[in-house]
Amino acid sequence: MDKKLLLITFTVISLSAFAVHDNRPEGGRSASLANASVAFSDFWSIQNNQAGLAFYNRLSAGVYFENRFLVKEMSLKAGGFVLPTKAGTFGASLSYFGYPKYNETKIGLAYAKNFGGVIAIGVQLDYLGTSIADNYGQKGVATIEIGILSKINENLYLGAHVFNPVRAKISDYNDERIPTIFRVGSVYHIDKNLLVTAEVEKDLEYDPMLKLGMEYRIIKQVIVRGGVSTNPGIYSFGFGLDFDKLMIDFSSTIHEVLGYSPQISLIYNFR
Repeated sequence: MDKKLLLITFTVISLSAFAVHDNRPEGGRSASLANASVAFSDFWSIQNNQAGLAFYNRLSAGVYFENRFLVKEMSLKAGGFVLPTKAGTFGASLSYFGYPKYNETKIGLAYAKNFGGVIAIGVQLDYLGTSIADNYGQKGVATIEIGILSKINENLYLGAHVFNPVRAKISDYNDERIPTIFRVGSVYHIDKNLLVTAEVEKDLEYDPMLKLGMEYRIIKQVIVRGGVSTNPGIYSFGFGLDFDKLMIDFSSTIHEVLGYSPQISLIYNFR
C-alpha cells in the first residue's frame, strides 16, 4: 500500500466517510445528485431503494464504476439485472469494492411489488463478504434491506429505506457490526423536464446527512444534474445521455478534503 493510499484511507476513516459495508449508493444519476435517490424509481433502485423497482417496467441490465478519490484501490465496481413480471419486479446485483489485499463484495436478490399503483414495497436479501490478505482471511454475513415508495401524485414521490435492520455482526471482536442505515426523502417534478430531490440519511453511529439535488432535461437525449450534501460536505455534478435503449450517466463528486471521485454507469434496456 503506497503512502497516498494509506493517507487517504486513514483520513476517510477519521471523517466517517468509510466503513465496512456502508451500503454505498450506485449509479451515475444518483452520484451526480449527491446520492439523494431514495425516492427514485429507476434501474439503480436495485441498490438505492428496492421499492422503486415496482414502478420500473423495463427489462434491463446495467454496470457502474466509481474511482473513489482517484485511488484505484478504493474503486467500486457494480452490476445488476432487473426483470419485471406480472407478479412483481425481481432484481439481482453484485458489487465489489477495494483491491486484492482488501475488498468487500455484496450479492443481492431483490423483489418489489406495487399496490394499486400508489404505494410499493421492496425487500432484498444480501450476502456481504469481506476479505483481508496476509492471513486475516475472509468473513461473510447475511442481512436484509427494506424499502417503501409512495406515489403521492404524478409529480411527488416519497421514499424510505433501511439497510441492515437486523444489525448483522461481522466480527465477535469488539462486537463489530455492519452499519444500520436509514434514509428518507422525496422527489418533486416541477415539470416534465425539471425535478428536485431531497434526502436525509442516518447511520446509527453517526450524525445525519442532508442531500439535495436537481435534474434538468435540456433536450430529449441530454440531462444535466447537480447536488450537494453535508457531513461531510460533498458537491456533485454530471450529465446523462438518453438513447432510449441505452442510458449513459457521467458524474463526479468533490469531497471537501479528499477531492474528486468520478463515476460512470451504463444501462441497457432490452425492451
